[in-house]
Amino acid sequence: MSVQKLRASPIWNTEPNALCTRGKQKLIHATPRLLSRPPKLAVKCGVRFRPCIDIHKGKVKQIVGSTLQDSKEDGPNLITNFVSDKSATEYAKMYRDDGLTGGHVIMLGADPLSILAAIEALHAYPGGLQVGGGINSSNALSYIDEGASHVIVTSYVFHNGEIDFVRLKELADVVQKQRLVLDLSCRKKNNRYAIVTDRWQKFSDVYLDQKVLDTLANYADEFLVHGVDVEGKKLGIDEELVALLGKYSPIPVTYAGGVTCISDLERIRLAGMGHVDVTVGSALDIFGGNLAYKDVVAWHSQQEALTV
Repeated sequence: MSVQKLRASPIWNTEPNALCTRGKQKLIHATPRLLSRPPKLAVKCGVRFRPCIDIHKGKVKQIVGSTLQDSKEDGPNLITNFVSDKSATEYAKMYRDDGLTGGHVIMLGADPLSILAAIEALHAYPGGLQVGGGINSSNALSYIDEGASHVIVTSYVFHNGEIDFVRLKELADVVQKQRLVLDLSCRKKNNRYAIVTDRWQKFSDVYLDQKVLDTLANYADEFLVHGVDVEGKKLGIDEELVALLGKYSPIPVTYAGGVTCISDLERIRLAGMGHVDVTVGSALDIFGGNLAYKDVVAWHSQQEALTV
């Protein structure tokens, strides 16, 4: 890690902060402590906003993910928050023009129209977007060839409730670790966070903890984690989950779920100790919500300023 700028912070800090080693350059604030011994450096880290494009049957939509069904036809309980009249390509170009990288293009069902829309988005912003939904070792490289920076995978590497290390190693060999994102979206079960698969309908027997994150980090460049219990419901973030990710994830990690306002972004920054990036969906005005996209981009720019 190279530190390119050192700046004194006017805020007194009594809590130790761990040095960022997540593969992103961060600003170190020299923060004096109210102690009798000489002051030490406390580290604060900027986080990033990761945009998203969720595609369902070829259209950009915001759907409460937990209501999706693991079948070709969506059931009567499907809750759709928003259907856009803009194409996935238009969103990709907007994110490109705003300098946002590492966004997620998610195919909510790998039907032909959704695949086409996703590929068109990748063509509009080559190298700037990640793609997920129905990814496996047979098709992963084709999306890289179409312009995806990474492929995002969940269900393929979890089989019968367990991590399928044969599939995981095969996939990592095919696309290489630096292009693989593992989606570890989870739900509370027995007061722990169980990874869920198959459109978030099936609980695995794998729970998020330090050991699991350390193990899976050997195969992936990043993690993407939706707090499924709050995702799409605009009820506030799962702060406990954010804190777990900030404490234990040894590689870059992005949290999604429940963001409603700018203060939620700050809560994620603090709870995640500056290590957890954030994506926002239904709450944004570009997806029919009340949170101004331009305000989130401005917040992101402030965070980016910490790295220059």
